[in-house]
Amino acid sequence: MSNAIFELPVVYNEPILDYAPGSPERASVKQTLADLKTAQWDIPMIIDGKEVRTRNKHSIHPPHALHETIGTYSEGNSRHVRDAIAAALRAKPQWESMPWHERAAIFLKAAELLTGPYRDRMNAATMLGQSKNIYQAEIDCVAELADFYRFNATFMTDIYQQQPESAAGIWNRLEYRPLEGFVFALTPFNFTSIAGNLPGAPALMGNTVVWKCAETQIYSAHVIMEILREAGLPDGVINLIFVSGPEAGKVVFKHPEFDGLHFTGSTGVFQLLWQTIGENLKRYRSYPRVVGETGGKDFVIAHRSADARQVATSLSRGAFEFQGQKCSAASRAYIPSNLWKDVSSYLQEDLASFKMGSPEDFSNFVNAVIDAKAFNSIGSYIKRAHSDKDVKIISGGNFDNSEGYFIQPTVITTKNPAYRTMCDEIFGPVLTIYTYDETQYEETLKLVDQTSPYALTGAIFANERNAIMQATSALRHAAGNFYINDKPTGAVVGQQPFGGARGSGTNDKAGSVLNLYRWVSPRTIKENFNPASDYRYPFMMGNRVWFRYTGS
Repeated sequence: MSNAIFELPVVYNEPILDYAPGSPERASVKQTLADLKTAQWDIPMIIDGKEVRTRNKHSIHPPHALHETIGTYSEGNSRHVRDAIAAALRAKPQWESMPWHERAAIFLKAAELLTGPYRDRMNAATMLGQSKNIYQAEIDCVAELADFYRFNATFMTDIYQQQPESAAGIWNRLEYRPLEGFVFALTPFNFTSIAGNLPGAPALMGNTVVWKCAETQIYSAHVIMEILREAGLPDGVINLIFVSGPEAGKVVFKHPEFDGLHFTGSTGVFQLLWQTIGENLKRYRSYPRVVGETGGKDFVIAHRSADARQVATSLSRGAFEFQGQKCSAASRAYIPSNLWKDVSSYLQEDLASFKMGSPEDFSNFVNAVIDAKAFNSIGSYIKRAHSDKDVKIISGGNFDNSEGYFIQPTVITTKNPAYRTMCDEIFGPVLTIYTYDETQYEETLKLVDQTSPYALTGAIFANERNAIMQATSALRHAAGNFYINDKPTGAVVGQQPFGGARGSGTNDKAGSVLNLYRWVSPRTIKENFNPASDYRYPFMMGNRVWFRYTGS
């Protein structure tokens, strides 16, 4: 048994490789892409460390190449959900009693495996399964996920070191217990790093987890589980299931040992889950922790003093990287009248140069949206914009699913700041721009704050400091991640903890110590080295008359 107080390795953000032509990493990942396409994975669920396959097989097709099949997965049912819960509860006593530094070592090793021998495999799986170009994959499934695992280990030690004061003769301690039951992690398609962190963060703190990933992220989720198992994660600590949401929910949310939900997804689904949890409160041993990052209708507002070229670049990248399928993506912009001509020109110039197609072609900036449901939903907004009189499509506006779910990056201008694409979360490559009178900056700030129910990310571009200060104050509650002269995407673990409030979630800031606090239940321990042996207090010791009880 260890008798030392250990310090973790110095934490750092994983360097991002650039995959330039002629680089060894470019050649290596291209070979891995080719290898995976011929591998035809048969992906199992992982329950209690065992591979679980069913007869209910589903094919996996890249969103950008619907005619190709890259593997299959086994769909489970309610029995598998119950098995996963039972496995998590069996694994819990041994896992939570494991010394903290041993748990940390597992996730630190996972980060090294991810950024070393698994780097190409993780990138290629995300590129094929989620249609991300190599840069979007690299910053997500490798760099950010490794950052989560490394920084979370450091945040864990920060928590454990927070201890109370002790008076003379007393030793006060705080023990940071994991939650008493199991945690349910419900993860999205758009960020592999989020899919790895939502079960990983509670597990690091000693919890055991049932993990249901999005159907469209199963391909890369399989690699995450490979890495964690090779890193030494004990059986049953994280159990990966492939079931429908309703099938999982009817088991998970009625179980008395359900103790936490770690969620990223739509606002509507999150609200429904919270309502379901509330309706079942009497079933639970403890009040469950509910942590969610949900929707966004993220904004960029430019002041008349801003640089038009910089504003345009922030929109080109912020709105259209990964096809606008980031919860932080810029989807509404407010441009002052004095800048609009230049911003419009630069933006349309950028979009005209975009190439769209498979991520296997590294010259493509834009790839496919995730599935038919997304394609149809996004397309419906574009169809409507083609016919509505108070809007104009100035770039893009076409979409085609004959080969893959391809939607042209589309820019809509409107004279109506309450037009539906200024208000609704579209979650695709659609940017709507409202041009305001350059003298109406203060009024436009109020408009930005009041237009959307969301409050995730937003950006202000200005060169006048007073304008920056004014926006920072007026938009204080409009964004949990606020950017000054930068696009509203690209939060980095340990640098810009991520999350928003209002309709965007509980703002528990993934990538910070704040999130990990949600997965512990502190116990105060007081030890007295000199216990009292007389009940009397000093105030009682003055002039007094003692009475003896005689019993008569």
